[in-house]
Amino acid sequence: MNKIPLTVIGAEKLRAELQELKTVQRPAVISAIAEARAHGDLSENAEYAAAKERQSFIEGRIAELEGKLSNAQIINPALLDADGRCVFGATVELEDVTSREVVTYQIVGDDEADIKQGKISISSPIARALIGKYSGDVAEVLAPGGVREYEILDVKYI
Repeated sequence: MNKIPLTVIGAEKLRAELQELKTVQRPAVISAIAEARAHGDLSENAEYAAAKERQSFIEGRIAELEGKLSNAQIINPALLDADGRCVFGATVELEDVTSREVVTYQIVGDDEADIKQGKISISSPIARALIGKYSGDVAEVLAPGGVREYEILDVKYI
């Protein structure tokens, strides 16, 4: 299986979610199933059906998280030495060539991406256009609205 790139913070969030699922949510749903069973006829028991569905979701998510963490390639951006190049984990300050709007993004793994927090997925069109470029370069991004150009103002590894 392919390695899944994650930042240190992203890996910690996935581990915390896995811990929550295993120690809190899984035991809670097991007790909910036991309580629903005590009510009698399972064929017409909506509580039982809902609890079983929730259990299925939790077990699936646990398996998914364990798989991602076992195949994770954890990268600490602060330890990178990419000589000012845009790489996974880098924080990049960009200026839209047309609108002159300045934005800052960190390039992270798919599970960590959150545009509101300035974190873009390594597989996003912007990140793919930035990878390998240096400060001062112009990246052309094929966006749904057409081609947009961004000048790279600064690349940091924080």
